[in-house]
Amino acid sequence: MAKIDFGGVVEEVITSEEFTLEKARKVLANETIAVLGYGVQGPAQALNMRDNGFPVIIGQLESDKVYWDKAIADGFVPGKTLFSIEEAAKRATVIQYLLSDAGQMNTWNQVKKCLNPGDALYFSHGFSIVYKDQTKVIPPDNVDVILVAPKGSGRNVRLNFLDGSGINSSYAIFQDYTGRAKERTIALGIAIGSGYLFPTTFEQEVYSDLTGERGVLMGCLAGVMEAQYNLLRKHGHSPSEAFNETVEELTQSLIRLVAENGMDWMYANCSTTAQRGALDWAPKFREAVVPVFDALYRSVKDGTETRRVLTANSAPDYRQKLDAELAVIGNSEMWRAGRAVRSLRPENRAKK
Repeated sequence: MAKIDFGGVVEEVITSEEFTLEKARKVLANETIAVLGYGVQGPAQALNMRDNGFPVIIGQLESDKVYWDKAIADGFVPGKTLFSIEEAAKRATVIQYLLSDAGQMNTWNQVKKCLNPGDALYFSHGFSIVYKDQTKVIPPDNVDVILVAPKGSGRNVRLNFLDGSGINSSYAIFQDYTGRAKERTIALGIAIGSGYLFPTTFEQEVYSDLTGERGVLMGCLAGVMEAQYNLLRKHGHSPSEAFNETVEELTQSLIRLVAENGMDWMYANCSTTAQRGALDWAPKFREAVVPVFDALYRSVKDGTETRRVLTANSAPDYRQKLDAELAVIGNSEMWRAGRAVRSLRPENRAKK
C-alpha cells in the first residue's frame, strides 16, 4: 500500500502497480463473476473485466428489452453468458449487484435465495446496505459483503479503461465471512479497471456519494449555472454570450486547469482581474451555500433522500416522468444555446 498525505491526513491507497492485474487473476481464478444489471455501471464493469481476461456472465431482466438487447449487442450470449437475474446469481460465486437502488430492493428476495456460503455479494454503492430499514436488503451472515465504488459514471469507467488511464475507486468491507474479503475486493477493483483504490466504509461512501451528486457534482452545478445564465440574460446578454461565460469556458478551459494541477493552478493561469474577483467572491458563495449543504447532509444521513429515491424510482411510470423532467432541461434556452455553441467547436464542424 502507498501512504499518501491528503492535506495532513495520511491514507493508505492501493495502486494497480502494487496489486497487479496478474495478481487479481490469481485471486479470482476459481470465481464465477455475475454482473446483475446491465444499465449504468453494469456494462462498463462487465466489459472491462472481460477485456482483462475474467470470465463474466450477465444477469438481466429479460423483460427490460433495451438492456437485454444491449448485452447481446456487446457480445453476451443468451443461455451461455447472459441469463435472468436469478439464473446468473445461482451460477456465481461473486455477485456484482449493479441494478439500480430501487431495482436491488425489488429483486433482493430472488437474489438472496441464490447465495451460497462463501459467496461474495459486491456493491458499487452503499445505499442498499446502509438504508436496509428501507430496502430490506439484509445479507445472510455466511457471505462476504464488499464494495468497489468507481468515482465516475459507467461511461467514464469504460472510456478511462479504453484510453489506459483507469479510474479512481473507493473500496469497503462490510462483512468478511471467508477471511478473503479484502483480497477479493481489491482484485475486483483492479479487474474493473481501477488505477487507485481508496479505503472507506459503506456508510461513508453512500453519505459522500449522495451529498456529492446532489451538491457540487450535479445538483448544485446545474442550479448555479442556471442562476448565472438567467442573470446574464435578464441584463441583456445574448444566449451565446451567457452560455459561453457560464458553461463553455468552464468545461472547455478552466476545469481542465483544475484537473491538471488544482484550483490555485487554475487561478494562477488566469488574468489578474479574474484572480482578484474569484478570490474575493469565493468566500461569499461558500458562506451562502453552507446552510444548504448542512440541510442536504442531514437529509442524506436521516434517510429522507433514500425514501424519495425509492418511492420515485419504484413507480411504474418512473421512466416517463424522468424523460419529461430531462426534456424540460434539454429544451430550456440555456441548453438549446449549448447545442448551438457545441456545434461550432472545431471537432464538430469538421464532421459536417
